[in-house]
Amino acid sequence: MFTGITRGTYEVTQLQREPDLLRYAVRMPPALLAGLELGASVSIDGVCQTVVSVLGPEVWFDAIRETLDKTTLDSLRLGQRVSVERSCKIGDELGGHLVSGHVTGTGVIHDVRRDGHDVSLRVDVPGAWMKYIQPKGFIAVDGSSLTVGETSHSGRFDLHLIPETLRLTNFGTKQAGDRVNIELDPRTVAIVDAVERVMEERARNERS
Repeated sequence: MFTGITRGTYEVTQLQREPDLLRYAVRMPPALLAGLELGASVSIDGVCQTVVSVLGPEVWFDAIRETLDKTTLDSLRLGQRVSVERSCKIGDELGGHLVSGHVTGTGVIHDVRRDGHDVSLRVDVPGAWMKYIQPKGFIAVDGSSLTVGETSHSGRFDLHLIPETLRLTNFGTKQAGDRVNIELDPRTVAIVDAVERVMEERARNERS
């Protein structure tokens, strides 16, 4: 599990593409390398990835076809900087919300609005997801725990970003048309689905 608090962005230094597999390395600083073992989970742009090798400062990961089809990792390029978070431990401060790293799918940035230090992103997602995306609710975008701003039933929501978030992530360089990884808040999903089941059962009983 992760907290959704991105620890910074780091460079993709190696890429090896094979049929249905992408092997890649990210150069990490000593603070993130400390105690990192093979098999550990690391969030890369919000995608839970397993460490397969550590060679000096380079940490290697494998992304299989299912991951590539569902996330933005299929478009990784050399020199790109990705958001990184180590998995949380019992007792760690939970500054965001619990994030699994199991990406629901990708959204597309509709537009970016900049006004001094304020940056807002408007993101398009499938309309079916919107019942789980509530104003002031949580959502993970590229692994960062963020608060939802305004929403539209047509499949669009806003994010309002503070300078510290912009400093530690790639959001400050995002442009219209860029894809981002989306993980819906599992608690919201569970509550909405449970309420829908209760309402459907009640409607069936009233008709019978």
